[in-house]
This record gives sequence, C-alpha cells and structure tokens, in this order.
Amino acid sequence: MYVRIPMDRIGAVIGPNGEIKREIERLTSTKLTIDSDTGCVKIEAGDDPLSALKAESILKAIARGFSSQRAFRLLDDDQLLEIVDITDFAGDSERALSRLRGRVIGEQGKTRETIERMTDTYISIYGKTVAAIGTAEQLAVAREAIEMLLSGREHSTVYRFLDRKRREARENQLASR
Repeated sequence: MYVRIPMDRIGAVIGPNGEIKREIERLTSTKLTIDSDTGCVKIEAGDDPLSALKAESILKAIARGFSSQRAFRLLDDDQLLEIVDITDFAGDSERALSRLRGRVIGEQGKTRETIERMTDTYISIYGKTVAAIGTAEQLAVAREAIEMLLSGREHSTVYRFLDRKRREARENQLASR
C-alpha cells in the first residue's frame, strides 16, 4: 500500500529524529518506507491487514495538516478521516480557493474552532482541502457545516445549524439511556 505525502509535510510524518515514523510503526504494527524525494510512503502490514489501513489514515491525516497527536485519534476503531475538496466549490481559481479557506477558518480561527467544539471533531484546512477527524455521526454534521460555508451560507446560519444538531444529539443520547 502506498500514500503520497506533500513534500512540505514529509518532516511532520518523520518527526524529530524519526520519532513520529517509529510511533506510527509501533502503534499500527507496520513498516513505513519513506522516499523523501518523491513523498511516496510504502506501508507494509504485519499480521493484521487492518493495521495498514489505520497507518494509511494516520499518514493521510498528517498529510492534510493534522498534528501527529490529532492523527493518532484515528487508531480508535470508531474514528474516521473525511476530506472535502474545496475545488468542488471554487474551481481552480486561487482567489476563490483562498476566500473559501478563509470562510471555513473564520476570523482568528473562530469558525474552525466552533465547528470543532460543536461537533467534537478535529478540523484542518490545508491546500485545497478541509479535513476532519471524528465518528461517522460527528463527521456527517461537520461535513454539512463545512459544505454550507463553502456554498456561501451565512456564518450565523451555520452556527444555528450546529447548535440545533448538538441539541438533537444530546436529546437522542438522553432518550437512549
């Protein structure tokens, strides 16, 4: 199995003195071979083929701008990585991409932080993508909020949507007890 990492994220995958690479290998029982010239990472699974998929998800998360600590959340079986391509909403116009990235980030990071807090996810805006880590239910809400912003909806509309979804989730949780 192979994953391509952007050249400016290779250092984040390797870590100081190779610590992050070794930690990924240890936690997933895989062997990683990193080509620093091309950004190509070969993943060799041990006995458990699922471990290679977990290593792949962690590598993709780091490639999309997450810290290794946040990416390691993907070791939990219920945690998934979701990636939204901003070009689906902006085309290839660099100006439109920049504007849409800014809408998701918000002033001083407020919008990204609000989505993270209201959905209990991690969000990273990197290049032409917005990535999120969370459970399937959390990601569904986060993705919808992100797509609403990318489609031009008002921030206040998105915040109300997130608040309503959080209330519904709490009510469902109480009802299931």
